[in-house]
Amino acid sequence: MKIENSKVDQMFTVLGNNNVNIKSTPKESLTAVEIQAWLISYLVELLEIDPNEVDVTIPFKRYGLDSATAIGLTGDLEDWLGYDLAPTILYDYPTIETLASHLAEEFKVI
Repeated sequence: MKIENSKVDQMFTVLGNNNVNIKSTPKESLTAVEIQAWLISYLVELLEIDPNEVDVTIPFKRYGLDSATAIGLTGDLEDWLGYDLAPTILYDYPTIETLASHLAEEFKVI
């Protein structure tokens, strides 16, 4: 499923695991769409590609991310979310779609 241009533009304006620890002041409840937007933006900048080239259903490894890059992405995502994440989270949730859905559910404010 590719995200349409207007959806990507809209998402950019908005801007888990059981071993999760609060790292700093956590963000309020984020939606999967907001987390997807952050992940898409990250890959777009990292890979210097057009947002339309990012398919949220394709595994991260198909974008050529090696383990060092995956660790960097996880660290930056931790900083953005305000939570510690398991170092294997990109392997446990290997697509933007599954990772964003998991994180949105995991960090939902009740």
